[in-house]
Amino acid sequence: MMRDPSLQPQQAAPEQEVLLRISNLNKAFGGLKVTNNVSLDLRAGIVTTLVGPNGAGKTTLFNLITGHLVPESGDILWKGQSIVGKSHYQIGRLGIARTFQDLRLFNHMTVEENVLTVMEPSSWIWQAGGRAARQARLEKVRHILERTKLADKAKTRAIDLAYAERKFLSMARIMATDSKIWLLDEPASGLDRGSYELFLELLRSEVRQGVTVCIIEHNLDIVIGISDRIAFLDQGKLLADGDPATVLKDPHLAAIYFGEQAA
Repeated sequence: MMRDPSLQPQQAAPEQEVLLRISNLNKAFGGLKVTNNVSLDLRAGIVTTLVGPNGAGKTTLFNLITGHLVPESGDILWKGQSIVGKSHYQIGRLGIARTFQDLRLFNHMTVEENVLTVMEPSSWIWQAGGRAARQARLEKVRHILERTKLADKAKTRAIDLAYAERKFLSMARIMATDSKIWLLDEPASGLDRGSYELFLELLRSEVRQGVTVCIIEHNLDIVIGISDRIAFLDQGKLLADGDPATVLKDPHLAAIYFGEQAA
């Protein structure tokens, strides 16, 4: 499968500016080192895909970036400033958003309410602006729900959605944040073909508009089709970081990856 050229942003950032820099990052749980001296740059306007077998440290890396875990050593720089030690909500307000494998939706809120909750500070009930500002927020939500094919489910509780619809509600929430960088943890897993194609089209559109994406993915069709760069992790170590064709053709990495897939 050839890489889809429509995923290329219309105007890439000059020299692919480094938005987020991970430097010599270390984290262990007990005696197990889950992040082992990892250094990685996430560059503006491109898709970087994290690949590797289960337990490689991919989700842990997301947790470290977003403040859900604190590294034992090393640094994480957002636009040149360290974010280590900041809370997850402080990091979110800087323009770094993420999805989770377990989605973490507000199950008993409606689809519309779920999206409104992430529009901080515009979701605060005391925010100035009155009726006009509220109408603008609702219009933004309506537009996002149309794009994610959830418009007819706006008043439906999240718990009552089908699996694919819940996946797209998670995407709708991240779209509503206006974040500059998206960290997506297996966002297309379990989707049927039609839903998978809608997901790719949403991602294409957002990248063309300048969103930077880092995605954890096991589906090779997605990995090959969307990646500008691939970072290969195994047992907490970054084994490769570079052009997708080069990384995926490495026989040593292929043996690690497909060995895990066959297990």
